[in-house]
Amino acid sequence: MADQIPLYPVRNVAAAAANRKRAAYYSAAGPGPGADWHSRYQLEDESAHLDEMPLMMSEEGFENEESDYHTLPRARIMQRKRGLEWFVCDGWKFLCTSCCDWLINICQRKKELKARTVWLGCPEKCEEKHPKNSIKNQKYNVFTFIPGVLYEQFKFFLNLYFLIISCSQFVPALKIGYLYTYWAPLGFVLAVTMMREAIDEFRRFQRDKEVNSQLYSKLTVRGKVQVKSSDIQVGDLIIVEKVDEFLIYFRPIFTSYTLAARCLLVQHGSCFIRTDQLDGETDWKLKVAVSCTQRLPALGDLFSISAYVYAQKPQLDIHSFEGTFTREDSDPPIHESLSIENTLWASTIVASGTVIGVVIYTGKETRSVMNTSNPKNKVGLLDLELNRLTKALFLALVALSVVMVTLQGFVGPWYRNLFRFLLLFSYIIPISLRVNLDMGKAVYGWMMMRDENIPGTVVRTSTIPEELGRLVYLLTDKTGTLTQNEMVFKRLHLGTVSYGADTMDEIQSHVRDSYAQMHSQAGGNNAGSTPPRKAQSSAPKVRKSVSSRIHEAVKAIVLCHNVTPVYESRAGVSGETEFAEADQDFSDENRTYQASSPDEVALVQWTESVGLTLVSRDLTSMQLKTPGGQVLSFCILQLFPFTSESKRMGIIVRDESTAEITFYMKGADVAMSTIVQYNDWLEEECGNMAREGLRTLVVAKKSLTEEQYQDFESRYTQAKLSMHDRTLKVAAVIESLEREMELLCLTGVEDQLQADVRPTLEMLRNAGIKVWMLTGDKLETATCVAQSSRLVPRTQDTHIFRRVTSRGEAHLELNAFRRKHDCALVISGDSLEVCLKYYEHEFMELACQCPAVVCCRCSPTQKACIVTLLQQHTGRRTCAIGDGGNDVSMIQAADCGIGIEGKEGRQASLAADFSITQFRHVGRLLMVHGRNSYKRSAALGQFVMHRGLIISTMQAVFSSVFYFASVPLYQGFLMVGYATVYTMFPVFSLVLDQDVKPEMAMLYPELYKDLTKGRSLSFKTFLIWVLISIYQGGILMYGALVLFESEFVHVVAISFTALVLTELLMVALTIRTWHWLMVVAEFLSLGCYVSSLAFLNEYFGIGRVSFGAFLDFTFITTVTFLWKVSAITVVSCLPLYVLKYLRRKLSPPSYCKLTS
Repeated sequence: MADQIPLYPVRNVAAAAANRKRAAYYSAAGPGPGADWHSRYQLEDESAHLDEMPLMMSEEGFENEESDYHTLPRARIMQRKRGLEWFVCDGWKFLCTSCCDWLINICQRKKELKARTVWLGCPEKCEEKHPKNSIKNQKYNVFTFIPGVLYEQFKFFLNLYFLIISCSQFVPALKIGYLYTYWAPLGFVLAVTMMREAIDEFRRFQRDKEVNSQLYSKLTVRGKVQVKSSDIQVGDLIIVEKVDEFLIYFRPIFTSYTLAARCLLVQHGSCFIRTDQLDGETDWKLKVAVSCTQRLPALGDLFSISAYVYAQKPQLDIHSFEGTFTREDSDPPIHESLSIENTLWASTIVASGTVIGVVIYTGKETRSVMNTSNPKNKVGLLDLELNRLTKALFLALVALSVVMVTLQGFVGPWYRNLFRFLLLFSYIIPISLRVNLDMGKAVYGWMMMRDENIPGTVVRTSTIPEELGRLVYLLTDKTGTLTQNEMVFKRLHLGTVSYGADTMDEIQSHVRDSYAQMHSQAGGNNAGSTPPRKAQSSAPKVRKSVSSRIHEAVKAIVLCHNVTPVYESRAGVSGETEFAEADQDFSDENRTYQASSPDEVALVQWTESVGLTLVSRDLTSMQLKTPGGQVLSFCILQLFPFTSESKRMGIIVRDESTAEITFYMKGADVAMSTIVQYNDWLEEECGNMAREGLRTLVVAKKSLTEEQYQDFESRYTQAKLSMHDRTLKVAAVIESLEREMELLCLTGVEDQLQADVRPTLEMLRNAGIKVWMLTGDKLETATCVAQSSRLVPRTQDTHIFRRVTSRGEAHLELNAFRRKHDCALVISGDSLEVCLKYYEHEFMELACQCPAVVCCRCSPTQKACIVTLLQQHTGRRTCAIGDGGNDVSMIQAADCGIGIEGKEGRQASLAADFSITQFRHVGRLLMVHGRNSYKRSAALGQFVMHRGLIISTMQAVFSSVFYFASVPLYQGFLMVGYATVYTMFPVFSLVLDQDVKPEMAMLYPELYKDLTKGRSLSFKTFLIWVLISIYQGGILMYGALVLFESEFVHVVAISFTALVLTELLMVALTIRTWHWLMVVAEFLSLGCYVSSLAFLNEYFGIGRVSFGAFLDFTFITTVTFLWKVSAITVVSCLPLYVLKYLRRKLSPPSYCKLTS
């Protein structure tokens, strides 16, 4: 890989100066992380040549300031692109777009986002004006609809050319034929397009109106009032009930009970929300209200206090929030820190409880809107290629017209003759090309939706089916796309003994015996009046036994989590959950578990299966039920949730029966290996489980005295109130506890994959498609799924990109990655952002050479950004596939978007170009339908152009014979009929053609690689069709003139008959697999032509004498006429048949080798 990447080496003359600058840069970094990275690589890099040093390490890079550094790679690309060729091809469009963007930015200046102070229930106190809380997805309004649609149509050269040609027929001097021959096809295309756009626009308007009119309960001094979502303002107090999706971003300050049927009992100021439409995670998340407002006796008291929220400025990150809650009218003032646990996001759903929150962000400043990109109008690569070919045909048209005028000698009004020749030869660019392709795309979409092998497939964008056959990069989500998001506990390892699925009954026996023994000991101690804490003093003496170790491990697993048991109302209770906490039915039938991670649910479900059950939990306590039926109570003192930086979570609990305080922690092995006491088995067993595709967690504990905990609590509370570097200060306090912890066990959980994910990914890999996994999940989880799904094969090396925060760290880590060869890349969203800021071009070059890339902790905006960068840096076609609302931006940014209807709703499915029900359907969608769509459209487009070229060649020969006169050879209905009833059905039947059977295409995905090279439609194939058209057009016209010299008056009928027969034979020559409808189309077209001869005699004349009856039925039924027409047709087609046969024998294409 390293040998193929241009690194812009430093000139030897400047090597010494560059070395000095590099040394100064790293010495200035000081003792920070950059210095540590430098020392780590120092021994390795000192001996390396400067050309092999970190990327972009040139004088140019060091002379620029850090703020300007990220512009260097893009500047180099632009310098290479600039020139006359760039301006002629795309430069003018780029300059026009830049000017328009500049004008738009002048008219719509974006205001700077700032932190804000929001007073409870007082929107009028807001110092700044905030955006309206409304949604608008419409592309046009009443005034811009017609101009906008016309612009989208006529920005393509093909349609603009047809418009100019049609308008020219209003000038009498330039009129060639009838107006309907030009305006009818163009009007048909415009009418269908505008009708389709109008329907789509009206549907968008209705959806926006429905969402903006959704009613919410607003709390005021006078009580509850109903307001539309578009009327909600920052500072309002909003009441959100269970299963209400809210379109604002607010802070919960009060939570009450909800007594609806089948609703959860929510206590102590907490609630659950579902965020599947925001971050793709289907599990419920626990949200906590501000404790200060929980002590208020009534809702109306919220308006009697003086309190405000200080919130950070709106930002993209959906995983973090920093703010403070302050109540001024208390003595002393109350200050509480606010984090992401105290917030409810827009585009999420309250799953339990009733929430009263103060609105912080609205409209465009909410996280969901800021992470959503505007959809673009997608144009297929095949359409762009055909547009380029039509430009080449236009140049040929102009050149031919100039040649004809030149040979004419520029006599008379030559400019008028030049324009008439342009009109005569205008069929070089066939007006039916757009109509045929659009109808073909509709047929391809219908075939996809009718395919029984991929049921439930829906084509939502019918203009780009050929893109499915040109893909090089497939970017996929993880949760719900590759996996079912259902975890199963598989393995428990205690160091000396390991338990799998077939030995779980042993663990159940040990747990039952352990608690039975403890119960009997507790009964004996109580009888002897022994204090409870004495009973535990002998525990360390028996801890070496397997039974005791299993008991401690299971107890730690059932206590160290963020899981809440949920009890649904019984069938006999109608309308309300009437039982209180004291007499709740803790039966297994009514209990389900909810947590922010399915891993934790799987662990708690496993502890229930072995006898130790979590039966109740709130913010301050937890209750467990032993195998004997006893209930153990624990007080939750502190909870440290999982973060991507720490890679672990912890909890401090107090056993209410013994008053013992224990700190439990679980996390990834890379984070826990330095925290637990020395052992010699952890690293090896973690590697063994990872190779099995299991997600591993290390569990440990530490006992604390009351004094130790009180000291920790005071320092922890002070760190949480800090507004500067809060995260670092809190982490430092927690790390003071994480020393010499006792290692209890290692767990292994398996994430169930979707059906046939592994063979589908292998098929895509064999087809030459590179698969990138972009997920918002944790790095460890993403890595495990990538390995278990075989996205990264077992024999493949994996490079986990270290976390970088500065240019220096990214610099050195990229250099280390550059030395790796043929390895998969795993990188987090934070590190990716830093690399793209300074080393965009170099990073993309390295990543594109990896067989697979995994990006974890990606926001929706980052997913769309990666798709855009792939398109810019590779020029290849990309496809994005996902199933959640967080995948919509990625799906819309890709050249082809595929949505999966799954557990996370239909938002991705509705926003995608193609909708499927399972990931495995992607294989057939690309290998079969993508292949057929591209191959058929390429053949159809080139044949339609051939049909126009051959008649233009005949017109050129005819004009040459008649002394370069601008007289039409065929006019009126003959021209319309030639492009429609006489040849349309056979030509359009090419949409049924296929080169290989679907089973063969699925069995040999390597055939797909040829499609990405674009060989079915290229300048080479186009040139071949041009030569065929010139040859056949010349033969038909000269043959008619030579063989029918004595009957010259019938030359129109003769040549036109041979032309129709030639086209029918050429369709037969092009077809690779016959369908019965193709045969019907051939004979139907021939029958239409023969039957039309009876009433078309007036059109078979020449020039101004065309109104005589020149079609002699006696003449065309003679044997002489028939054999001469047949001879002309055979001479024009037989050589092509011979050449096709020889090519198949001597140089057959790859699919021919398989079919034979």
